[in-house]
Amino acid sequence: MSEPVAVSILDREYLIACTPEERAGLVGAAAYLDGKLRELRNGSPNRGGGLDRIAVLAALNIAHELLALQQRTTSSSSDLARHLQSIKSKLDAGLPPSLQ
Repeated sequence: MSEPVAVSILDREYLIACTPEERAGLVGAAAYLDGKLRELRNGSPNRGGGLDRIAVLAALNIAHELLALQQRTTSSSSDLARHLQSIKSKLDAGLPPSLQ
């Protein structure tokens, strides 16, 4: 059952409904977003654009991080599959036909 959880992002409190199992993830995600927003806000105080601009930049940065992580994971999975296939081939070549 969902229950409201209070999270603070840029000194504003938001009540978001989630299950008890999702609570830790939600709180962590809110803290991560808050950190990214503060980093951008503090890094470019004179650029203007307000909160909307900062939110879009934070969303783009987080999306970029996610896509880069997914690409590394896919690449690592492919490398692992090739390595395992190589090991399997070597094992198969070393086993007598009766054990293959």
